[in-house]
Amino acid sequence: MRISAVEEWAKFLALLWTVVMAAERLANIPQVDISSDGVFKYVLIRVHSTEDGDDSNIEIVRGYAWANYHADIYELVAAELQKGGELDCQCLGGGRINHDSHAKKIHVYGYSVGFGRADHCVATEKLKARYPEYEVTWADEGY
Repeated sequence: MRISAVEEWAKFLALLWTVVMAAERLANIPQVDISSDGVFKYVLIRVHSTEDGDDSNIEIVRGYAWANYHADIYELVAAELQKGGELDCQCLGGGRINHDSHAKKIHVYGYSVGFGRADHCVATEKLKARYPEYEVTWADEGY
């Protein structure tokens, strides 16, 4: 049985709609969400679509002073984003953030025992975009 051009076009439009909707979902996720001040743990998370044929993804930074462990942050964020089944998350690593809002400085460093060291360069670039008036630095040293 032959597939008609109309059926092929309909399949293409359905796939295109899926990709557009997934891209919109990803675009609505804030790339950075961190505590307003202090020294705290952070994780770098890759969020990607679960839709067939869609390999779009973003990386996000989450860091909170309330977290005792990097996993506390990841588990909370992943559970929220994965509701509905359209998105999936992968923790790429962690570290610490020293956020001094009065001096407008952020320093990223260290590692997560459970997840390993995040790519601080990626995290720093996202933080610079979120806090353009800040001095944002990073180092691999420290815990």
